[in-house]
Amino acid sequence: MDSPRFPEETILITGGGGYFGFRLGCALNQKGVRVILFDISQPAQNLPEGITFIRGDICCLSDVETAFRDTDIACVFHIASYGMSGREQLMKTLIEEVNVRGTDNILQTCLERGVPRLIYTSTVNVVFGGQVIRNGDESLPYLPPHLYTDHYSRTKSIAEKKVLEANGSAFKQCNGILRTCALRPAGIYGAGEQRHLPRIVSYIERGLFRFVYGDPNNLVEFVHVDNLAKAHILASEALKADKGHVASGQPYFISDGRPVNNFEFFRPLIEGLGYTFPSIRLPVSIIYCFAFLIEMTYFILGRLYNFQPFLTRTEVYKTGVTHYFSLEKAKKELGYEPQPFDLQEVVEWFKVRGHGRRAGGQDSEFILWDGILVLLLVLTLLTWFPPSTVLNI
Repeated sequence: MDSPRFPEETILITGGGGYFGFRLGCALNQKGVRVILFDISQPAQNLPEGITFIRGDICCLSDVETAFRDTDIACVFHIASYGMSGREQLMKTLIEEVNVRGTDNILQTCLERGVPRLIYTSTVNVVFGGQVIRNGDESLPYLPPHLYTDHYSRTKSIAEKKVLEANGSAFKQCNGILRTCALRPAGIYGAGEQRHLPRIVSYIERGLFRFVYGDPNNLVEFVHVDNLAKAHILASEALKADKGHVASGQPYFISDGRPVNNFEFFRPLIEGLGYTFPSIRLPVSIIYCFAFLIEMTYFILGRLYNFQPFLTRTEVYKTGVTHYFSLEKAKKELGYEPQPFDLQEVVEWFKVRGHGRRAGGQDSEFILWDGILVLLLVLTLLTWFPPSTVLNI
C-alpha cells in the first residue's frame, strides 16, 4: 500500500456532501490527509475520523470564508455544481448562481487565504455541443456561448476558464501564487451513485425504458468514481513543485478509456435486474422532438407539479451522439492509468436494496406507461413530419 503522500495537510472539498465529493474525501483521508467537506447537505454516510463536515452555501461568500477560517488549506477540490441532468437543467438562475458565482467565491477566498492549489471538477461538455467528436484532445476550443445545448455546460465552461485563467495569480495578503488545473470527467458511475443510476432504474422499474435511440455505433464514455478520485489526487500532486507544477493552468479529460454505446453500457444493469433490453430503436431526430415536447410540458405544468422530465434535449445529444476523448495528456502529465470496472457492483447494490424484477413479472403495471409513451411518440411524429405529409396520411 502506498504511504501517505500529503502528511499533515488539510484539504477542502466543495460539494463534499455528494457522492463523488465524499468518495474523494475518504480516499484522501486514507492517505493521512485532514479533510474538510463543505456542502449544503451532509453526507448520508458516517464521517470517518479525520474528516470534518461544514455546512454552507457556495453561493454565499461569508459561508465560504467561514469554511476556510481557522486552518491553513493546502488544496481545494472544487466539485460543487448544479444543473447536470433532469429538471435541474431547466433552472437557469440557480445554475448560474452555483456554477459561476460559486466559483468566483472560491477563487476569491483562495487568493485571500493563500491556498496554493485548486483543482476544478469540470466536464467534457465544455467542448461538446452536440457535434461528433472522436478521440478529441485538450486542444479543442470552447464553444461560442450560443452553441452549448444547455445552461449547465455553458456555465461550466465559463467557470473552467475563470479557474484556469487564475493560475499564477498572486495571493492578496501573503507571498506566493495560486496554481490551478481542471479535470473534465465523463459520466460518473459506481455503487451508490445518486444522480443518474437511480433515475435510470426507476424508469426501468416503471416500464418507461421501452426503446433505445441513435446509431448502435455511436460511442460515449464513462468514468468509475474511484478512477475519478485517483485522477484528482494525481492532479493535486502535479501542481506541486516536486512535480514541476506540470499541471498548472491545464485541463485534462478523464474517463475509463473505453468508448462504448450508451445503451450497451447499461445493458448489464437492465438484464442484471431481470428486465429485457429494449428491441425498439428510434432515430435521434424523433427523440429530440420528443424531448422538446417533454420540456414544453414541464415549463407549462412544472410550477403546479415539479415532476422529473423523462428526457431533455441535452440528454438526447449526450447519450445519442458520438463524443469521446483521448487520455494521453492525463497519462503523460498526471500518470493517470484507469483501472477496469464493470456494472456488477452496481447491480448488486440495487439488488441489496430491494430492486429487481420479481417472479411472475409486472407487465400489467406497464400498460398505462406504454400508452402514455405511445401517445407522446405519436405527437412527436406529428410534430416532426411536415404538415403536408400529415394531411396526406
